[in-house]
Amino acid sequence: MIVVHHLNDSRSQRVLWLLEELGLPYEIRHYARDATTRLAPPELLAVHPLGKSPVIEDGDQKVIESGAIVDYLIRRHGAGRLQPAVGTPDFEAYNQWLHYAEGSAMLPLMLKLYVSRLGDAGAPLAPRINSELANHLGYVERSLQGRDWLVGDALTGADIQMSFVGEAARGLRASYPAMDAWVKRFQARPAYQRALERGGPYALAG
Repeated sequence: MIVVHHLNDSRSQRVLWLLEELGLPYEIRHYARDATTRLAPPELLAVHPLGKSPVIEDGDQKVIESGAIVDYLIRRHGAGRLQPAVGTPDFEAYNQWLHYAEGSAMLPLMLKLYVSRLGDAGAPLAPRINSELANHLGYVERSLQGRDWLVGDALTGADIQMSFVGEAARGLRASYPAMDAWVKRFQARPAYQRALERGGPYALAG
């Protein structure tokens, strides 16, 4: 049985969605953010020294980092589903999206979140952050124009891994209609809805 150490309002929601898309049995161990600080609880330190979520356990194998988890679950349990064939151009594009989500796209979104909490003190950083946001969200927007999914003609792990980027940009998506349509498309999937039901409240689902 796969165990998911799941933190509310976090990247672990996309792991639940992936498991639902694959139809795999899994158990959820729930953890709640501190209501004031929004930090993960100390109980997660007993799961992994970083004290972060998601973490999965699959027998004796423990995996951290959502990109690595998506890759692991699809390779180990996907039976060829949700990824292009290895060695094809689509597979290389798919692999790039898996890394791009956290390696590049999330940084300006996180900077905007944290700098906004500084009030006027963060104002000098705003132009650079907004420029990077436009750069990265514009790239995602152009990549989705004229297509339903990021790679090929069907949903892949690339869409699941990138989903948190689209959801985290919810206050900006009006300027990126192709990305907004993509988010609404994947949020309407039955597997996504089942993951919400099992995972509990998720503020980014709107």
